[in-house]
Amino acid sequence: MAFRIKLAGMTASIAAAMIAGGAWLLTHTGEVRSAKAEQPAAVGDVDIAQQTITMTDKQAGALKIQPAEARAFRIVKQAVGSIDFNQNMLVQVFTPNPGKIVDTFFNVGDTVTKGATLFTIDSPDLLQAESTLLASAGVLELQSRTLTRVRQLLKTGGGAQKDVDQATSDQQTAEGNYKAARNAVRIFGKTDEEIDRIVADRKVDSILIVPSPISGQIVTRNAAPGLYVQPGNAPAPYSLADLSTMWMVANVVETDAPAYHLGQSVAVSVPAYPGEVFRGHVTTLGLNIDSTTHRQLVRSVIDDPAHKLRAGMLAGFAIETGGPKQSVAVPVDAVVREGDGSMTVWVTADRHRFARRSVSVGIAQDGWYQILDGLAPGELVAASGAIFLSNKFATAVTG
Repeated sequence: MAFRIKLAGMTASIAAAMIAGGAWLLTHTGEVRSAKAEQPAAVGDVDIAQQTITMTDKQAGALKIQPAEARAFRIVKQAVGSIDFNQNMLVQVFTPNPGKIVDTFFNVGDTVTKGATLFTIDSPDLLQAESTLLASAGVLELQSRTLTRVRQLLKTGGGAQKDVDQATSDQQTAEGNYKAARNAVRIFGKTDEEIDRIVADRKVDSILIVPSPISGQIVTRNAAPGLYVQPGNAPAPYSLADLSTMWMVANVVETDAPAYHLGQSVAVSVPAYPGEVFRGHVTTLGLNIDSTTHRQLVRSVIDDPAHKLRAGMLAGFAIETGGPKQSVAVPVDAVVREGDGSMTVWVTADRHRFARRSVSVGIAQDGWYQILDGLAPGELVAASGAIFLSNKFATAVTG
């Protein structure tokens, strides 16, 4: 009997504990539910249907939000082309007379000044001209002595006037031949002092000096000692270029052709020097449109005093072809190119809820995008972090 009473007491205690536990569970479950209800919505909520993203204050604070504004955009035409030597300042140096090269003095890349000796040749023509000079000098000397002698004989009565006249004619002929011989040697580049030395020493010098016609740099060299060269025979022993200016050659689309004019300022950029701009002006416009590509030649002379540009470099140019035009503008970081090629911005009215909007963009200039359609001045956009919003939205769509 006592055992039954004790068992009944234990059962009652357990039941009481279970009731108390249930009451506690009910009470705290309500608290948990209440706590969950008090929590804010998940940050960065994405509404795919409305194409919006809702952000918390902290998240929105990480973005730079600013209004679209009206800015003046210069009307600029752009094209891609290549750098080339200024062919008007590119000179191929040939020998003026045939002969074998004796010495060379410069290599590719060397800087030379006008008049510096590029190479020398052993010239048979120069040898012949100098030999003729020595012969004519000897004849002139002989005829001059003969004229002096017959004049003395005429004075003493031992000669005739006709002998004087003949000697005078012969001396004048010899003098003319001598002057002609000097001029022939002078054509080879010999100075009067050098010619006088040849006559005085009775010694010919067949080495012909070929000087540089301009100041510049050696572009190509084909000269080598022992090589026989002739005037005008390609390849030229040396090619020189004045590299203070270069050409930028581009072929622009046919529809842009009317916008280009001689003398327009050109801003050129090359991948080798990112961020650096080379200045020049348009000097040549093609007179025809290529029937295959429907493009027109536009050639510009570019200043390059530091000699940074190289022939063959890929280059792009920008030419301002019109006055400034007012347009709606946003920073370039506010515009996102989507996977389908469309351009979008993220617009907000309350700085928390951002809506994706497609826009039509024009040119990018000085860190700003020209907005042609889809956005009004004063509308707030995510000026930074737009790419992260687009990525989050794309993740939600694909997830």
